Formats: sequence, structure tokens, C-alpha cells
Amino acid sequence: MNLGTSTGLLKIGLLSAFLCSFALGQQSRSPASPSATASSLASIIEGMERAQSDVRPQVAYQLIREYRLFGAKSSSSDSEVVAEVDFRPPSSKRYNIQTRSGSSRGEQIVRRILDHEVEASTKPAETHTAAVNSENYDFTYLGEAVLDNQPCYLLGLKPKRKDKDLISGQAWVDKRSLLVRHIEGEVAKTPSWWLKTVRVKLAFAYLEGTWLQTNMEAVADVRFLGPHTLTSRVLDYRGTDVVASRIPVRSGPHFVERKH
Repeated sequence: MNLGTSTGLLKIGLLSAFLCSFALGQQSRSPASPSATASSLASIIEGMERAQSDVRPQVAYQLIREYRLFGAKSSSSDSEVVAEVDFRPPSSKRYNIQTRSGSSRGEQIVRRILDHEVEASTKPAETHTAAVNSENYDFTYLGEAVLDNQPCYLLGLKPKRKDKDLISGQAWVDKRSLLVRHIEGEVAKTPSWWLKTVRVKLAFAYLEGTWLQTNMEAVADVRFLGPHTLTSRVLDYRGTDVVASRIPVRSGPHFVERKH
């Protein structure tokens, strides 16, 4: 893969800022009923936006994430990276690469992903261009579904603009909490000519009381080379005490911190 292709794949990771292979249970879907009026859809959207605002992290935490990069027609990963990510509200995030193996391209991609997360963490939540809200999307009511044994509203997502951080597809919204549990679809704008399409699947769940992205799968159809897949999953969640005990002592090539 040449530099142009690699750069395109790096930008797949921009999606993880709002939000990582996902654990998807048995799904069922029922068609939209006559009672699914515009007013009921508006109520779902309003509740969803309020729920997302209410679950913004209020305490420090640390995630241990595993990333894997698969080449075209490859059943085993070309590279694997494990990173730890610390977050201190409201807007301090840093990361450290713990281990890496295989192709160096995997580490390059992960660093771009995490650099983007660090940058995004310094911006007000309401300015995030990837948020699942009415500023960024037009929604349609598609019916109801069951995801991981949880009843959900199934909403269609139509981005209001061509943006590499937005997804044209569907969202599964938990009927009880009105939080987005799962999103899948195609990136509204591919970040590079080398990428014909980028299809993503994103999963979210509570981890010890904090609502976070837990899994991601991004499949990029690379011109002349075929599909390449990037996955990530949370291996461990650590609470406030772990993050509070960590004092930054350097800012070398394997360490990033931003504070505001």
C-alpha cells in the first residue's frame, strides 16, 4: 500500500472521536407503524440528544484498547496495537502505546486515531461535527428492533453535509435510555481518492457507569487493493483512582497530553 492509501486508512479513525469488531446479538425488526408520526420521531430525537448530553463523562477513567488491521482477503491481522487512553474531564486526554506487533502501518493508523481524539477532547461537546443530533443529521423512523436483547428504535441517518465524520446509515436507539447503542453505514465522504467506500459499525455500552464506545469495525474498499479492515475493542476499563495516580513525566514519541 503506498502513502496515499495509508493516509486514507488513517482517517478512518476520525470516527472514533464521537464515539469500536462489535458484539451484536440477535436482531429483529418491525416496520414503522401508523403511530410513528413526525411528532413521535421529534420526541425520540429530543430525548436522544438530551440523553447524550446527560452521559458526558464526569469522572476520570482509563481505557485499554486493542486495535487490529487486516489486509485484503486476510483472515489474520497484519498488525496489532494495544494503547491506554486516559481522560480527565472536562477536556484533558492523553494516550500511551503499550505494545505493537506486525506491520508498522498499524501503529501509524492508531496514532492518527488517538491524536484526533486528543484534539477533539479540547473542543466543546456542542461543536463536535460527528455528534448524532439534528445539527448533523436528518432522521427517519424505520421501526423497532431488538439488539442484545434490548428493545430499540431504529432510525435512518442522513447526513446534512458531506463530511468524513458523518455516517449515512442506521442507528439503534435504546427505548429506555434513548442512548445510541449501535450505528452502521457508510462514511458520508471518503477522506481519500484511494478509498472507494468506507463502511463502519460502531457499538456503545455502559462501562462501570460510563457510557462509551466499546467496539468499532471499519472496512475500507481500497482502489486496486480491495477491502482492508480496522477493528478496535475495549480490553479494560479503569476508574478515577488509576488516572489520578498517573503524573505525566515526559512528552516523547509514545506519549501525548493536552490540557485546557
